[in-house]
Amino acid sequence: MSTATQKPKKKVRVREGVVLSDKMDKTITVQITRLLQHAKFKKVIRNKIKYVVHDPKNQAKIGDKVKISETKPLSKLKRWRLVEVVKK
Repeated sequence: MSTATQKPKKKVRVREGVVLSDKMDKTITVQITRLLQHAKFKKVIRNKIKYVVHDPKNQAKIGDKVKISETKPLSKLKRWRLVEVVKK
């Protein structure tokens, strides 16, 4: 008899950002800005990252603040999905 060992569920990453583009069908581009402190000079640096996000209902528009979460690869660039529109 062998006992099946279950792997612990991976914690899903959730981020919050602003919609930059909604021109594609069921896809939006979201920019996430983080504040980091430089390791040597201790200056605060603004770090910006863009994500391509799956939006199945086309509900997010440019300028909206949205919450996104990581998912399996949906296309070449899409690895995130829309959870909710926080602020219109």
